[in-house]
Amino acid sequence: MRNLFLAATLFPATIALASCGATAAGDSAILDPVAGTPVELEDGSPFSAQAYLDLNEGWAVAVEPDTGNLFITEKGGTAKYFQPATGTVLDITGLPEVAYGGQGGLGDVAFAPDYAESGTVYLTWAKADEGNARRAAAGKGTLSCDEAACAISDFTQIWQQEPAIESFGHFSHRLAFAPDGQHLFISSGDRMQQTPAQDTTNNLGSIVRLNLDGTPAAGNPFEGEESPTNQIWSYGQRNMLGLDFDNDGQLWALEHGPRGGDELNMVEPGNNYGWPVRSNGDNYDGRDIPDHTEDDGFVKPAIFWNPVIAPGGMTFLSGDLFADWQGQLLVANLGTQSIVRIATDAATGTATEEARYAFPQRLRDIAEAADGSLWVVEDTPNGRLLRLTPAAAE
Repeated sequence: MRNLFLAATLFPATIALASCGATAAGDSAILDPVAGTPVELEDGSPFSAQAYLDLNEGWAVAVEPDTGNLFITEKGGTAKYFQPATGTVLDITGLPEVAYGGQGGLGDVAFAPDYAESGTVYLTWAKADEGNARRAAAGKGTLSCDEAACAISDFTQIWQQEPAIESFGHFSHRLAFAPDGQHLFISSGDRMQQTPAQDTTNNLGSIVRLNLDGTPAAGNPFEGEESPTNQIWSYGQRNMLGLDFDNDGQLWALEHGPRGGDELNMVEPGNNYGWPVRSNGDNYDGRDIPDHTEDDGFVKPAIFWNPVIAPGGMTFLSGDLFADWQGQLLVANLGTQSIVRIATDAATGTATEEARYAFPQRLRDIAEAADGSLWVVEDTPNGRLLRLTPAAAE
């Protein structure tokens, strides 16, 4: 059923929905079904922005291979399938039951490397456990769409944080597939517990590397140890809400610091990034955390921010639409309501902030389309889906 919908021109009813600006399902409002509704940005912004959908706490956006259609998650446990060419938006059913509250809810989405053949999508979410305990989880299923709706079938959990914690924060649960299409990386936050990030008998405060079925991948740094230790790729990390490979295949992770000390790290196997023993920020109660030093035994951040940027998702640009930025990193930020543009250097493990662009609301995620345009998800209950293209030259 999935492939029937990919060629939208087969469905006159779908096109009729677009022409009148209606939605096919759900209560998301299409602000303009094809052209979008202009969004005012600050003078001199390099972006022209159009809003397409109203969203309620949008969390992640992924671009479907070949079609350019979008899968968008909302933290409360709903998801939308949006077809930009026609303006059609469909509800997606078959989602996991989420533990909504605090930072928890429905999280990331990613199309499998073999999606064109399998129709497999991966999702993360906050999952309820005994009592008030919660944990991040990941699963996969098959996405199918027709002209009326989308559904995920055979959804199966493949991974979870160990252990469950009575906390509403720091789930992280971002997804990234290795360039070879054989391995899945998941960021696993410290759940606001700090010290477990230095303890490799759990998988909190770490990035895990798995086979596509969720089993620990061969060649992991702690291969041969018991689960979940054998999942761990790197550790000593706090709350990683950005995870992506650069154009040369190097993995990078972006994490929230405490009061100060947001940081971007070049992720390599076995690295310990120091949290909570070292941070370039301090505890929220004012207690000092020693800054990174050259001789502290931990891997230093490629760049850090103090004051913080409060980062969300990120993407390395590969297209030609923003040609001067190709290969650079764009970060969607929550607290600073901005997109930060960063140049990374994998040879030295360093990075430089090149520019910062203001937006009217908190930004949660960003993804690049095949044509080089950018899709951005606003974070708030009255958020929107935005499309960014280069601003017209004056």
